[in-house]
Amino acid sequence: MNTVILIPNGFIVHKSKIVETNPLMFLSFKIELEEEYTLRSYFRMLEAYSLLLDLNEFFPSFFEQYCACPKNNCILDGIDHLEFNKAVEMIGFPGKPRLEMYNSFNGVHNNETCEIRSFQLENLLDIKIKLGKLKHIVFGDQVDIFEFDTVYTLFEFIDGVAWALSFHGTPKQCEIRR
Repeated sequence: MNTVILIPNGFIVHKSKIVETNPLMFLSFKIELEEEYTLRSYFRMLEAYSLLLDLNEFFPSFFEQYCACPKNNCILDGIDHLEFNKAVEMIGFPGKPRLEMYNSFNGVHNNETCEIRSFQLENLLDIKIKLGKLKHIVFGDQVDIFEFDTVYTLFEFIDGVAWALSFHGTPKQCEIRR
């Protein structure tokens, strides 16, 4: 599978060269994140490749929030890193089974997942992002969870993070304090 590397300054690298124009042709490519990739890097990518801003209707408001944030040290104690995951859930077995597939974007602290939707963007921008494993969850008489290595595409990543951030609507005054 073709691969692109997302680097902290926001650029996309393909075959050891920075993609200069038209990132759309790379949307189906597998991604890898450099070690220091953060949520700020994600927004830098949107800045560097403005065509990507057309992929999601929430980007204008996200971008406005991003531009109003401090330029560094936007971290939150109690979150070790942010993690982008994929899940496949089998629900209703035995009985009438159904299958749901989705991406999630959460915080991780001491190997435990935590919700980030109640935190402001300015508290998350400089936290590293990692790609997690696919979780296969089977709901039935008991819950079984299996984890697998998986591949994430550039489109899945861009859209999945945007989707997760679209739930960040807590007014600053109501933010959960740590």
